[in-house]
This record gives sequence, structure tokens and C-alpha cells, in this order.
Amino acid sequence: MPEVAPIPFLDLDRALDPIRDPVEEAVLEVLRDGRYILGPHVAAFEAEWGTYLGNSGADVHVVGVSSGTAALFVALMALEIGPGDEVITTPFSFASPVEAICRLGATPVFVDVDPETYLLDLDQVEAAITSRTRVLLPVHLFGKCVDLERVRGLCDAHGLALVEDAAQAHGAKSSGMVAGTVGDLACFSFYPTKNLGAAGDAGAVVTRSEAMADKVRLIARHGSRRKYHHELLGQNERIDAVQAAVLRVKLPHLAGWNAERRSIAGRYHDALGGQVGLPPDSPGDVYHHMVCRIADRDNVRQTLMERGIGTGIYYPSALHTQPAFRAHMPEVPSLPVVERLTHEVLALPCFPGLRDDELFRVCAELLRV
Repeated sequence: MPEVAPIPFLDLDRALDPIRDPVEEAVLEVLRDGRYILGPHVAAFEAEWGTYLGNSGADVHVVGVSSGTAALFVALMALEIGPGDEVITTPFSFASPVEAICRLGATPVFVDVDPETYLLDLDQVEAAITSRTRVLLPVHLFGKCVDLERVRGLCDAHGLALVEDAAQAHGAKSSGMVAGTVGDLACFSFYPTKNLGAAGDAGAVVTRSEAMADKVRLIARHGSRRKYHHELLGQNERIDAVQAAVLRVKLPHLAGWNAERRSIAGRYHDALGGQVGLPPDSPGDVYHHMVCRIADRDNVRQTLMERGIGTGIYYPSALHTQPAFRAHMPEVPSLPVVERLTHEVLALPCFPGLRDDELFRVCAELLRV
């Protein structure tokens, strides 16, 4: 009996292979040109990403930065967040938002998540607002947006800045609005595994305010408009030209890749719905990850691995329980939903190029564990 090929959790080459030649040519163009920092590719990508997001009718400005983490740091710096300020966010996410909050001397205030969507529970946010709250920082997780209309209204009602972490939500929508176009500032990551991924670290800050975009750009470039003249305290967070060139080639394919992810997710819902816990599907979801909830997650994952099926865990430890951040919180909150999710959420293969036979094998093996 022939050996069954393993199914990877993620295979970036399947999406890259059809466009490998133009991607490589774009990189060579930068190397031949010799303008590795800023330059025409950076300016062009900022304009093109703004146009992509602006197709929703939003008027946005884009500043390319060195990573999604850098985008969060620079965004909070532009809002002058610091000691004494509180930022409300989710504990069920990658660490970057909380790293930025704590590094700037502010206090992270964690709110539990919705048990179905895994997104920040907006019903609980209002009770967490105090006189020290400056920013609401929701994370659009796994390709699904928080309710953008509601979160914008909540911030306006309480005089808070809204910073969207849209690192996992390239092209995602909620209430007819595009992720990254509703906040005072929004932060994108173009890490290689994202829906739109570079060939290394890269990110962007998006804002509707021209003045804020100018401030973000200034901070990300050493606080300097002219060499050796520094208007404010900044740092070096520029996106490099190679990454911008790669992203420019990939961007026209993003809509197609997102559509393929949605199609894959639809087949998962058809095959697994009612038998495995799945988040509700919304038309604006772009499925950065296809996740499910399984009570015996770790044993199930081990069995799937033994059967040649790759999976991922996002996230095995809630941020409010991490030693690095506990020292920055006045008390460790009890957040039962997220604490349960850390033991139950399992991500299944979901990437452009995943074949139907592979998807159905994943489902069959999962259901017979």
C-alpha cells in the first residue's frame, strides 16, 4: 500500500510558485537599483496598499514600517501613550500589542473574549473603562473583525483612541467597513505567513488623519525630516525596499487568495459543522487561520500528527498569565473564556493551494480521532 503524503499545516510555496519569477525579478530590481532603504518601491507600496484599503470609500494614509510589532509601537508613540495611561486589549493574541503597551510604561487592561468568535468581548469593555483609559486596542483575530461599527461608537462615546491590530485581517470586513480603515490608527503585519506576506518582516500603520500619518512617519524615521535634524524622539522602524517590492507583486493576488481561503473554510464548515466547534462564518472573514475547539485538543493534535496532518495552536498561554506582563498589571484578572480557549483551540490547514483531497482527509481523520 503506497505511503500517504503528509499534509502540511502551511505551505507558502503553493501560492508563491505561480508568481515566483516576478517576485524574484522585483528583488533583483532593488538590488540593481541600490536604493535599499525607502525609495520608489516603498512609496509605491504605501500608495497601493492605501488604494486597496480605500476601495471601501475610506480615505486612508499608509506608512510602511519594519514589522507589525513596530507598527504597534509607533502607533502608540504617536498617541503619546505612556506611564499612567491604560490601554484595553485582549489577552488572546500574539504578544506584540502588550509588548508595546508595557514598553511605553502604560498599563494593559485585559478583557475576556467572546466564546464563539474569540474576539474582544465588547459587552465587557465598557465596565473596564476608567479615567486613565486612553486607548481601546482590539485584535482582529484569525481573519475575523471585531464589530467595527460598534467599537468605533464605543470609543467615540468615551473619548478613546481606537487602534486596530489588523495583522491577521488583510481585506477582512465588518458592517461593510474594511479592517484598518475605522480606527484612529491601524497596524498591519506582513510577516511571511500572513494573508499578504513579505519575504521577511514588514508592516504598516494606517490612519485617516494626514497629520497623524506625518507624525507616524516622523517617529519611524528617527524623528527626522532632514538628516541630522530631529524634531521629536523617534526610532528606526522603516520598511526596506526589498520587502516593499515583494509586497507590490503579491498585492494584486490578495483578493484571490482571500477568496480561496473563504472557499476552503466553507468546505470545512460543510464537513465539520455540528460535529466540531467552529466559529460562526461571516461574509467579511478572510480566514488567516481556520480554527476549531476540541475539548481533548492536545491528544487530538498528537494523533493527527501521527497520521501525517499538520496543525497549529493559537494561543497556548493567555497573555495575562505570562511572567513578562504580570509585573505591569496591578492585579491578574480572572478571564475564564480565554483561559479555556488556550486548552481547546486548534488550527487546521488553510492556505491557498490546499487541495480538496487533503482537506477532506483532514476532516475525516479529525472526525475519527
